[in-house]
Amino acid sequence: MKVTYQYRLEPESSQKLILNECLRICRYWYNRQLGERFSWWENNRHAVNSCPIFVTRLPELLDRPNYYSQKLQLPVIKKDLSIVQWSGELLDFKSVDSTVLQDVCKRVDKAFERFVIGDSKGFRSGKPRFKTEASFKTMTFAMANNEWIKLKRINWLYIRLPKLGMFKVRMHRPIPDGFTLKQISVTKKADGWYIQMVLEDVTIPNQTTAKCALREYPRGDFRAKSADLSYPRGELREFIPNWDNSMGIDAVLQGDDYLATSEGEKLSSRKPLRKNQAKLDRISIKRNRRKRRSKPRRKLAKREAKQHQKIARSRKDFQYKTAHKLVRTGKKFFFYEDLNLKGLTRRNKTKQDENGSYLPNGQSAKSGLNKSWADGAFGQFFEILQRIAEKAGAVAVSQNPQYTSMILSYRNEIIFTDCSIREYWDEKNTLMVDRDINRQST
Repeated sequence: MKVTYQYRLEPESSQKLILNECLRICRYWYNRQLGERFSWWENNRHAVNSCPIFVTRLPELLDRPNYYSQKLQLPVIKKDLSIVQWSGELLDFKSVDSTVLQDVCKRVDKAFERFVIGDSKGFRSGKPRFKTEASFKTMTFAMANNEWIKLKRINWLYIRLPKLGMFKVRMHRPIPDGFTLKQISVTKKADGWYIQMVLEDVTIPNQTTAKCALREYPRGDFRAKSADLSYPRGELREFIPNWDNSMGIDAVLQGDDYLATSEGEKLSSRKPLRKNQAKLDRISIKRNRRKRRSKPRRKLAKREAKQHQKIARSRKDFQYKTAHKLVRTGKKFFFYEDLNLKGLTRRNKTKQDENGSYLPNGQSAKSGLNKSWADGAFGQFFEILQRIAEKAGAVAVSQNPQYTSMILSYRNEIIFTDCSIREYWDEKNTLMVDRDINRQST
């Protein structure tokens, strides 16, 4: 089992300068490798509509840069200082640990492969971008071990990083017994430096394979094997979903509601972006009025980054608390809608008349809805729910949301034909049916 713990790093002023210099070297090394790959990509391909019919001599193909060929450049680069062409800056690659530079090679290789080849399903990512100071903030030590931890106090931890020295770490929670240190990442954020420790204990089985092994049977029903505390360690118990151990979850995004459950409960939304939008706009407007590359503009940009960080942390804290609240109900299955969040936040198509003039397409109202979807961050919440459920021996399953918003569950009839219909009065059963709660029973 692997877990990642994040702690706050407390470097001194001289150590901050060293960390910034290491990030600068890693960023230059990343952009240099990416530039080599773009050069190979442009010089070894031709568009179909530009190929000549008669070719007398084909150009010699260049060797394709890969992870190993670019990694072999490091011993040569370390022999002397590297000069940045556009600024004349001198960079010493010997001041950075070799595993950190090799990890940068791996990051470039993955980014470019996703662009050229794609993932296992054939989906390709966009063209990788050159990193700036704002977009490259992490360096990874892939070969960490317990010997790097030199001293432990009640609330402090002292760790030695290769070629960087001893660092003081604020230990807000203890490292669990039996876990060994496998990897360390150092990240620069808006409010300071942080360290992420990847810990592993081989005696504890993997959660996704042992605690929550979900599979579909030929009958079409779902079952899950889950670890039970009353059973011996390592023994699994099988659960079959029913009305008692299952819960349906719906992403509401209506008014102040965030989620609706099949238990008839609605959970309120925190709306961190909406509540902090006015303050964020004031800082952003003031920053844009300052002269570019000036000190006041940089200070306001830092304030703006901290405000964004506050919003993101508030949202994630709310989502973790909500996920824990749902898991504490004791349910073994959580069914949620597999929403097309990318499509829900897409801009409306433009409309034109016969003369080519643009017509109103409702994008002004859609922009506010897109912001609400982004503020809700349901994709992030469902990922958090899956992890929390796995740790508790439960499982979260995505379901097809087709027609769930329109059908009356206990009659199997289409009633909610318009999004404006939020409630339905059933005269036959003298019952007021809530659209969002009714959706969880379909």
